[in-house]
Amino acid sequence: MESKLREPTQKRAIEKKQKIIEYGFKLMCQNGYYNTDVVQIAKYANVSTGIIYQYFSDKRDIFLQGLEIYSKTLMFPLFNIKDKKINKKNLYKELEDLIDLYIKTHTLKKSAHEEITAMSHLDKDFAKLFQKQEMDSTIIFKNILLENDFNIKNIDEKAHLILSIIDNFSHEVIYHKHENLNYDLMKEEIIKTIINILKGDEN
Repeated sequence: MESKLREPTQKRAIEKKQKIIEYGFKLMCQNGYYNTDVVQIAKYANVSTGIIYQYFSDKRDIFLQGLEIYSKTLMFPLFNIKDKKINKKNLYKELEDLIDLYIKTHTLKKSAHEEITAMSHLDKDFAKLFQKQEMDSTIIFKNILLENDFNIKNIDEKAHLILSIIDNFSHEVIYHKHENLNYDLMKEEIIKTIINILKGDEN
């Protein structure tokens, strides 16, 4: 007979559950999902394995809840700048700053980014959540554009395309590092391409 998971209601119990999610997710991102077990998570979070199984079915449950809570700040920096103002007269610099923000986020959270991306390819529930947050990020960027008077056709598709270009460039800089490519020149070309997308059919 399966045990019923508890949903904590007391402040201390809620904090303990959140600690398990935080520490467990961090450990799995650092050491790898398949290299981490519940015993290691319990030790790292300074709780018993029994406490973990009161709140979670298994480590997958911990990782999924951690992904939902933390991946926005680990993977999608736009969630932290929802109210960004864009100076259209200095659009090149604004886009350069956005690209640098993506690269910085990827660099600081490299191990987490790698593990989350890998797991999104291996587990349909992780993939579904990851894709939702990708689309939420697209919506945020679209709203930033609209609030800064970028009236362009097919704005949803173009917002998603622009973020995909920036994200792929970040991967290129952080992970691939092709020695025969000049990334400063590539960044210039990317920014010019994005400006053309934003201004090409502006009403």
